[in-house]
Amino acid sequence: MKIENNSPLKLKESKLVPRNNRGLIGRIKVFFETANAWGIFVLGSTFVLMLGSAYMVFILQSDFTQFRLDRKSSTVGFVFMAIATSLFLYKALFFLYTLVLYFIYKPITSVSDEDLPTVTVIVPAYNEGKQVWATLKSLAESDYPKEKVQLLSIDDGSKDDTWKWMLASKKQLGDRVVIYQQPKNMGKRHALYRGFNEGTGAVFVTVDSDSIVKKDTLRNLVSPFVTNEKCGAVAGNIRVLNNEKALLPKMLDVSFVLSFEFVRSAESSLNSVLCTPGALAAYRREAVFACLPEWINQTFMGQPSDIGEDRAMTNMILKQGYHVLFQRNAYAYTNVPEQYTGLYKMFIRWGRSNVRENIQMSKYVFTNFREGSKIGSRLLFFSQATKIIMSYPFLLFMFFFIITHPLLFFSSTFLSILVLSTFPVLFYAKRYTMAEAFWAYSYSILFTFGLFWITPYAIATANKRGWLTRG
Repeated sequence: MKIENNSPLKLKESKLVPRNNRGLIGRIKVFFETANAWGIFVLGSTFVLMLGSAYMVFILQSDFTQFRLDRKSSTVGFVFMAIATSLFLYKALFFLYTLVLYFIYKPITSVSDEDLPTVTVIVPAYNEGKQVWATLKSLAESDYPKEKVQLLSIDDGSKDDTWKWMLASKKQLGDRVVIYQQPKNMGKRHALYRGFNEGTGAVFVTVDSDSIVKKDTLRNLVSPFVTNEKCGAVAGNIRVLNNEKALLPKMLDVSFVLSFEFVRSAESSLNSVLCTPGALAAYRREAVFACLPEWINQTFMGQPSDIGEDRAMTNMILKQGYHVLFQRNAYAYTNVPEQYTGLYKMFIRWGRSNVRENIQMSKYVFTNFREGSKIGSRLLFFSQATKIIMSYPFLLFMFFFIITHPLLFFSSTFLSILVLSTFPVLFYAKRYTMAEAFWAYSYSILFTFGLFWITPYAIATANKRGWLTRG
């Protein structure tokens, strides 16, 4: 089996030139070099729709005024307008609150080699093929003290050549990696469970087998456990690895930057990151074993839980009173779906997990579950719960609006996307490059019109099992 020396991480990092090192012409040139004709068409269509809708809203001002007057003239319409206005004000205030928390947030710098704890890195794999070799190679190349790292990889009964590539990794890395093979496909949770029980480190690090980490990722990820004795878990910073292959990964990369570097930064300021991602997360050993029996035997409506293992572990660690933090300087690049089918299946899985874990969180978040202030955790829970509770009323209003006033609906929706998505565009541009930031607009349109049904469907099918995207 031939093993190539070129690293996917090096290829990825070569494209992440700091924003300030490129002029405007250079950034435009990079965009046209990496975007194909279909991508340029999609972005062009996005701006035509948004700017055209802005013009439509302008010439339909009298219609919008009449629509508001009609709503106010009826009791039902007035109540709806009052609720909608209240929710809008709440969301606006919550955004400003999140913005303040984001500016407060500072990632923790790496501690010295002497202070770094021992770590067990667990890489569960299922039908990953050669990618698992690239993942293990990137972890082995970390600048973490080698004598303090235990690298474990568990093949979860793969049906392809994943095990062969794990054997190739073992041959190349020798004692640096220990590999296991499950007797049959048992699910990611059981693969991690085996890793937790085999591991000897003071900190467990979980990395998905389709992810690549930077050299300083491990040391940055686990340093908070040294500086904060109350830290029970840490979320890594997830970027998209395959964003040069298709349009969806380009859009998701912008979405991930907002979700992690903005939202989780704010949550970290409250010591209450709600989900440590499976692609890259770290857990204090004591915190894991305190909830491990409950976690591996978790059920929902009588069915074993085979999804949302990362969100469940985070929830159980928060419940113990630990802090859960985010490390912006701990990067992992992961593969995401390149087709719509894979994307909506991934979101359904996340949506079902979100419903389940919000129910679990409601059972403790208003108790005295930890020392110090708990207001931030409760606000984060309320924000999540509101999205779930309002999903069906929003869906009904959307269909009613489309049927009764289709022109007003589409013009106002596209204009709203133009306004609201400008923040993630500017945020991504500030952190990385403007050329790729514009995909936030296209993603918002896709999410609004192509994925709006995910949350209602996830609520209705929250009891269903299945990973959905595993082939």
